[in-house]
Amino acid sequence: MEKMLLKRQAYLASHTGHGSTNGNPISAASEKIHFGGVLGPYQEPVSTGSSDLDVDTCLKINNYEDTVRQLDMYYGLVKRQLLHYQSPTTGLFPAQTVDKEVGSVRDSIYCASAIWSLYQAYRRIDDDRGKSYELGQSAVKCFRGILRCWLQVANKVEAFKKNQVAQNALFTRYHLQTGQVLTKDQDPCMDNHLQLDVVSLYLLFLVQIIQSGLQVIYTMDEVIFIQNLVYYVERAYRTPDFGLWQRGSKYNDGTPEIHASSIGMAKAALEAINGCNLFGEKGSSVSVIYVDIDAHNRNRSIFETLLPRESSSKNTDASLLPTISWPCFATHDDVLYNRTKSKIIRRLKGSFGFKRFLRDGYGTAVEDINRRYYNEGETRDFENIESEWPIFYLYMMIDGFFKGLPEQVEEYKRLLKARVRHDHRGDPVIPKYFYVPQESVDYEKMEPGSQMRHPSDEGGSHNLFLWGQSLYITASLLAEGLVHVNELDLIRRYLPSYNRPRKMGGRYSAFQGTASDLVVQIVLIAESMRLQAMMGTYGIQTQTPHEVEPVQIWPPKELVKVYEHLGLSKRLGLQGRPTRPIGALGTSKIYRISGQTVLCYPLIFEVSDFYLSHDMSLLIDDIKTELHFVGRYWRLSGRPTVCILIREEHMRDPQFKEMLELLAMLKKGHCDGLKVRTGRLQNLISSSCIEHLDFMNQVDLKELNIQPFGQVHHDYIGYQSLTDVPKALQYSEAEFDFTQFNKLNSTAELIDSLRCVEGLHTQAYILGVIQRREHPEFVIDNLTVRERLIHVKRLAGSLRHWSAVRLSSALLFQLVDSISPFITTVLVNGKQLTVGVVGGVEVVLDKPMTPSEIHEAIYRHCPVDDPVQAVLQQEVLLYCGRLIATHPNYFSGILKIRVGWILHAIRLYLAVPTDTDEDCNHEPLESRSPSEIRRLLLRVLHLKNLTADDNQFGLQLTPYKRRQIEGCLARVPEGFYQKVWNVLKKTPGGIVVQGHMLAQEPTLSHMTMSELNFSLLVEDMLFKIVRPEYRQLVVELLCIVNTILLRNPELRFKMKLDLDFVISEALAMFLKDFGTEIDTKISSNDGTHKKSSIDPGLTQFYNATAATTNGYLARAVVNTVLRGDLGTECIDDSEESCRVS
Repeated sequence: MEKMLLKRQAYLASHTGHGSTNGNPISAASEKIHFGGVLGPYQEPVSTGSSDLDVDTCLKINNYEDTVRQLDMYYGLVKRQLLHYQSPTTGLFPAQTVDKEVGSVRDSIYCASAIWSLYQAYRRIDDDRGKSYELGQSAVKCFRGILRCWLQVANKVEAFKKNQVAQNALFTRYHLQTGQVLTKDQDPCMDNHLQLDVVSLYLLFLVQIIQSGLQVIYTMDEVIFIQNLVYYVERAYRTPDFGLWQRGSKYNDGTPEIHASSIGMAKAALEAINGCNLFGEKGSSVSVIYVDIDAHNRNRSIFETLLPRESSSKNTDASLLPTISWPCFATHDDVLYNRTKSKIIRRLKGSFGFKRFLRDGYGTAVEDINRRYYNEGETRDFENIESEWPIFYLYMMIDGFFKGLPEQVEEYKRLLKARVRHDHRGDPVIPKYFYVPQESVDYEKMEPGSQMRHPSDEGGSHNLFLWGQSLYITASLLAEGLVHVNELDLIRRYLPSYNRPRKMGGRYSAFQGTASDLVVQIVLIAESMRLQAMMGTYGIQTQTPHEVEPVQIWPPKELVKVYEHLGLSKRLGLQGRPTRPIGALGTSKIYRISGQTVLCYPLIFEVSDFYLSHDMSLLIDDIKTELHFVGRYWRLSGRPTVCILIREEHMRDPQFKEMLELLAMLKKGHCDGLKVRTGRLQNLISSSCIEHLDFMNQVDLKELNIQPFGQVHHDYIGYQSLTDVPKALQYSEAEFDFTQFNKLNSTAELIDSLRCVEGLHTQAYILGVIQRREHPEFVIDNLTVRERLIHVKRLAGSLRHWSAVRLSSALLFQLVDSISPFITTVLVNGKQLTVGVVGGVEVVLDKPMTPSEIHEAIYRHCPVDDPVQAVLQQEVLLYCGRLIATHPNYFSGILKIRVGWILHAIRLYLAVPTDTDEDCNHEPLESRSPSEIRRLLLRVLHLKNLTADDNQFGLQLTPYKRRQIEGCLARVPEGFYQKVWNVLKKTPGGIVVQGHMLAQEPTLSHMTMSELNFSLLVEDMLFKIVRPEYRQLVVELLCIVNTILLRNPELRFKMKLDLDFVISEALAMFLKDFGTEIDTKISSNDGTHKKSSIDPGLTQFYNATAATTNGYLARAVVNTVLRGDLGTECIDDSEESCRVS
């Protein structure tokens, strides 16, 4: 046992730099082995007398001469297989050595990384005869060549910052000798160069090479360009690209999609380059790179949400291996890492390599190489015959070295050894892929893994696959012990952030992980001394802007102005940081700017034209959410410092006592479980996260016209308590019949009516009618209609008259601030959104949109006679975006969030009788406060956790109402889409509901059961059903049909499955048993029902318990069997004929 322990210690010291995995002493007792090389013989490590081996001790195990001889052998290999093919002019490498015109950026990066790895190994040798310098400069030449190619199209970077589309993307292939952009003839895939992973990989290796002491970046123009490359990848979380394989979706139809691998690599690159000085140790503060912490957090959260899935069409992909392991190490969550890795191995591993992804046609014998794109449904032709790529054996070996898993190294070393070929010199050659020959395709499809595969021409001795050769050299250097993992990962990406060496100096924020007991610091800023004095009477200690001087309190929009100078270059045509708002994490830092110390308050305290800022309860909830968000996602060194702004208008709010209760709770040191610390800003600075914006040293702040948050001065500061403060008036308006105004013939009559009415809602309604008949700039008594609406809105806002506020906001066509990021948050969590009212036209939001596009979608599909729906839907969009970021479980089972239907669900909820009077005032939805709308949304989303017997909130919820609400939410049970897939496989004629069909073909050919696109296709079918309760019944029926087919695998439908007909039969049996005669024919293809016939019976059926309806639906399916609509397949004669129960 002692010998085994020494082996384990020797292996880990030689390859990972620590003697146990994850600090687990038990795992150190497992037998581990040291390997001599990728293709070399098995070697036992030299025994030592000490179990506490360090790196230097292990490296001295082999004698000096052997080490030099081995390094020289790999030097010769690198010269013959890599450097021989490096362009002498650009430094680029081709993807395959027969290519004399096209240089590939990704392949060049990997070639340079292998050369640099050997450079790192040679640095141990005292006299390397200049080989180390040659290798290092070759790697530098490659990286500078790539930089030169990108610099000549710097205008594309600027365009991409504004609009992330393929036309604005940087190219990933250039002319090998000139570095010029390729022509269409030279590169047929010119439209598919949007590959964010390539730029991220470049940034990541650039940092590693600079950390090794090599000088890659020479001038400030290059520094500025690299800063703009950071902006280029920051929005990877919301940018559909073509992925590592440059094909986009797996259908190869030219459609980009959001890829987890691209997001993960961007996240890793942002972490690596944050605070990096591109001039190395000799550089000054002007050459430091900055990363937006909020952009990084969005990439991190979306990446971890997507894992282990790669994209909508790909359930998994081998490209995730280099993302979660070397070189990126994008996640250190052991659960996510292991789930993703095991899924890749389970689904894609073969005897000759790894498949890229399922139904990948690249390199197969049946792929038509003369066509760029596939036909619809063609991907099914590639099932079970996908090409297998041995380079992923090398990735798995390298992963084993970094993770301390020698058994994994040995397993993939053995697999690779059987697939490596050799050239005439005896040098190892890695084939690009192995394919099934044409004559064996049918046999392989019938019995996967039974046929021998042939190596591709790419990767042969006369046409080297340089990506594979690069990985082989890197893995061999590790296997031989010639290079240590710490020398390949100088910034310790393979370690969790809290285990990495701390950066010295502390002038720039650094990713250092999150403390388990993180404390969020809070500074309370009162707008005036009067407000401060009043708060002091309640024991709440605050500071005014004058008291925190010389520290300044800035609005976040002023910090945006400052950041516009980061990466600004008129010579390159680059305009600095895009004018995006600073997020919650960014405003939790303290900034040093041109000699001034600055703290920004969060966006939630910005005064907005939208009416949400008038709701104190909503602000209180937002403060709690903001604090918890910061506490959960803070990853920087130093504590976050959050500024809570208290304005005088807040204390006039009727709910200001709730704000005092929150502040009293914060004073006690907690906020619903989160540790907080309130105090004077001067006392909190020393423990804060401080960011020095040294790039502003050359800019005069006065030119930016910065407006810090100012203190309000009063002659009288006598408010001592809330009872002294004049409160906002309680306003109410009598009900009014507004339809009479539509009947007035002339605008003059409407103006006369406007002068006579006092109610704010009535005034807004009349102004809306005038605006429709005339235009917003129509003048009434020296004021335009628009100006009058603004006046009504402000007055109604101060009075909390919500119906008038919403109506006037809608008539002004207002859009809530920063709604675009919240919609993006929903989308990247794998959901879709629709806006529009129930029964009307709905528009699907399935990709990130600009504010103008969102505005168009909402107001264009809002009914003219009910404009308030436009602003109500914006509220729900905002709340859903915030909720899904912090509580994604609330939306489990909901793939398509239909905002108009959610509002309908809330109205249905309010109509349900309760034992309390809380929601029984029957106040219209538009008359309730925004915070109440959010509370009701939460309750509706929580209904899934209630059983029929529950009485939460005193709710008397019938099965009928439950079905209505669940149908409005479009929620389905777990595994529902897989059940529909199983049913569709047994239904040649497809599934039909309300005249809309889900066809068996090409659906089954084009898609797979587990991909997100199939789930969306099922939702498209259910989307056509107008009545929510009927939709829910269809969902229940499909689950029942799946259960019957699973219990009777020999059954299949002969024709189509008409769900309407099955429900009609079930309803007829139900009504017959209950003694009711009624016509049960379901009519109308649009999902409507005849009031005289179907509604009464269906209402009874909807109101029955799930057990009752399931029984009748199952009987209806059995009747379909007995009638002969179902056939049988010869599976097993011993199976019972029909098992339903």
